[in-house]
Amino acid sequence: MQRRIFDADHEAFRDTVRTFLAKEVLPHYEQWEKDGITSRDAWRAAGRQGLLGLAVPEEYGGGGNTDFRYAAVLAEEFTRAGAPGLALGLHNDIIGPYLVNLGTDEQKRRWLPGFCSGETITAIAMTEPGAGSDLQGIRTTAEDRGDHWLLNGSKTFISNGILADLVIVVARTSPEGGAHGLSLLVVERGAEGFERGRNLDKIGQKAQDTAELFFHDVRVPKENLLGELGGGFVHLMNHLAQERLAIAVAGIAAAEHLLETTTAYVKEREAFGRPLSKLQHVRFEIAEMATECAVTRTFVDRCITDHSDGQLDHVHASMAKWWATELQKRVADRCLQLHGGYGYMTEYRVARAFTDGRIQTIYGGTTEIMKEIIGRSLLG
Repeated sequence: MQRRIFDADHEAFRDTVRTFLAKEVLPHYEQWEKDGITSRDAWRAAGRQGLLGLAVPEEYGGGGNTDFRYAAVLAEEFTRAGAPGLALGLHNDIIGPYLVNLGTDEQKRRWLPGFCSGETITAIAMTEPGAGSDLQGIRTTAEDRGDHWLLNGSKTFISNGILADLVIVVARTSPEGGAHGLSLLVVERGAEGFERGRNLDKIGQKAQDTAELFFHDVRVPKENLLGELGGGFVHLMNHLAQERLAIAVAGIAAAEHLLETTTAYVKEREAFGRPLSKLQHVRFEIAEMATECAVTRTFVDRCITDHSDGQLDHVHASMAKWWATELQKRVADRCLQLHGGYGYMTEYRVARAFTDGRIQTIYGGTTEIMKEIIGRSLLG
């Protein structure tokens, strides 16, 4: 089915993204995967190309365009290229809105120009070793010491954890339990007591640095409080819909690309004297995946349109997230099977997609959390 959500400007932007990938990312990606980290030069190149801070106001060096369809184009093309390691989506779609929507004028002047140029790489630190998806179980604390906060605790599985110059840390600023008393504090590179642990060894997305972070009596200036004191949980909930939609966009894009490459493969690969595509089982597998992708694409595109119009709610974002990522996981598994032994070889796109995409049903809120959100909205 022909997609109807993009116009000529979006497609021109798609060409820009593809050119950037071909020139600045793909020639270096294999080395980045070996290194376990991307190059800061690539971030600066993305800034020069206008790929960072798409929705940041122009006065701070951004694109000033809040149309989420541009972010969707960026996510789709990076996914199709098999280059999740350069986490521009995390920077733009997840962290950017916190700085733009919650930052004071002074904070915006201080942080956003570097954010848009690629000089300042960002991360957000929610997950803790004992909390996982349960934000209410956060134990990192920040004690009010008059002119600063004294931050103590640890975080894990933090994307961009090694490279990040600016980390939004979710911490408990009052002894109240549960969702109460959480605040967002911005910790900057070089802060005394802020330490990075090891670059975690993952099964996929090898080029994306993911780290443990430790905070030992870190003095965070009072002016680095982001948003309202004690309003952290509400701030997180208000921004998670876009994060989950961005993950869903990548999920359906990955599934579609895997279907395309596998369809081409089974037409060429022969078994028992004829192409695999002549076998009824293979045709049924392709037919089922194509139908599931078409149905999912329709729903996700509607969510993209609604979000661009400011109408997407957290329930439908949760639906899109769990469904598209679970579909991605199923399609990756079935496509790998159709490739046979070659599917297990890392030189084949399907093998890398299988491991790179497995995290999709986990980060941004697990599938189980998404179902709980939806269930509560329907049943109370």
